[in-house]
Amino acid sequence: MLSYLLVLTVTVEAQRIQGEQKDDSCVCKLSSSIWAFPTVRFEGGQKQLQTCEENLIKFHNKDSNVQMPKMELSLKNIKARLKPFEYLDTNGLYNTLHLQQLMQELDQMYYTARDAHNKNPSKETNDLLKELTNTKEDVQNMYKNNIFNLETMKSRLRDLNNRVQTCKTIPEDFRSTCHQRIMSTISSPVVTKLNSISKSYISGAWGRDAKRDSKERYWEHCLVSGNQHGSTVRMYNSYEDFMANKNYKDENIASSYSHKNAVQGSGTILYDNTVFYQCYSTAEICSFNITTQTTKRMKLDGAGIENKFPFCYYSCRDWTDIDLEADQNAVWVIYATEENHGNIVVSRLDPLSLNITHTWKTHLFKRSVTSTFMVCGVLYATRYVNTYQEEVFYAFDTTTGQEINFLSLPFEKVSPGIANLNYNPVDRRLYMYNDGYLLAYNTFN
Repeated sequence: MLSYLLVLTVTVEAQRIQGEQKDDSCVCKLSSSIWAFPTVRFEGGQKQLQTCEENLIKFHNKDSNVQMPKMELSLKNIKARLKPFEYLDTNGLYNTLHLQQLMQELDQMYYTARDAHNKNPSKETNDLLKELTNTKEDVQNMYKNNIFNLETMKSRLRDLNNRVQTCKTIPEDFRSTCHQRIMSTISSPVVTKLNSISKSYISGAWGRDAKRDSKERYWEHCLVSGNQHGSTVRMYNSYEDFMANKNYKDENIASSYSHKNAVQGSGTILYDNTVFYQCYSTAEICSFNITTQTTKRMKLDGAGIENKFPFCYYSCRDWTDIDLEADQNAVWVIYATEENHGNIVVSRLDPLSLNITHTWKTHLFKRSVTSTFMVCGVLYATRYVNTYQEEVFYAFDTTTGQEINFLSLPFEKVSPGIANLNYNPVDRRLYMYNDGYLLAYNTFN
């Protein structure tokens, strides 16, 4: 039998074993030590692993004790800073506008403009119909080419909507009473007095019945319950009684401050012996007729409430989300919506039916102003200058859809905060509730 080599391989350490032929057998001499478990080396490796694990735990605990509180504090600060802007992610600036919804809005505006053109043809309505047609074609191209510049299109849609609202029927006598549309001057205060209850009532509203040819009535409304709610409006039948705080009558709008018909916020106005205001804790408008002692209410779709979009600028005035103003022939509602990115929305309200007839959307962020008022269908906004001065800096003309950003009409005040500012078309005065003080100004066009 020929000799041969037997090669053996072990798993612990590769070994080559030389075999020898004895008689008719192949004999290999093997040492069992090569299969012995490397106890010493294993224990050494285990000790190193344990030491490494202990060091890692110490490092982790040390780093966590120092860094984790800082990280948690930073996270809380970031969450708190981002909280007011959650609506931008859910329903606001970064929420993509669905093209189908865009087409529906365009169709609605087109039909409204077409009806206005059929009733009263003009170059303005004809041009608007052409532009609406072109816009619809652009949206169709967005479908076809898969190009989604939706925010730009949404801004264009807002401008077109304002033009459509302007084309809708507004009584001619409403427009004819305003010879010059933009206010030019505001006088020094012609009335300055403390409210009739207490200086501590820093939020409220006051003025004169804004309905033309109405009986002379002065009114005063102070907010209680944390400067948030009210249930009573104080009525005076003459200017003399108002100045002397006598012969007044307290009209109960609701049975308590927490009743569903109670007043929330300082955006109250009196028009034709009817008080218009924001209903208690809801996005609804209430009207309380003093003569009949009856209350109506209507929903203001999309309006931000509960200090979501109050007047701010210098410092936020709580519970000013919804502001009611009166004009020659209408009551106006000034508010903000998520859909309009927190910018001011102006709606014209029929005071009898309590229905919205027109709505315009502006580019003015509501939190960037301290107050607003309406004169001849023009929205004016003010901003804080200093403790004793305010300035009208912005106007939006609902008749033309034009925004004016270069106004500078300064006027005086006696305290920093403004709770309410409203214009009265009867005597052409501005009425201000200024941290518990009641001020009035003459205005000039």
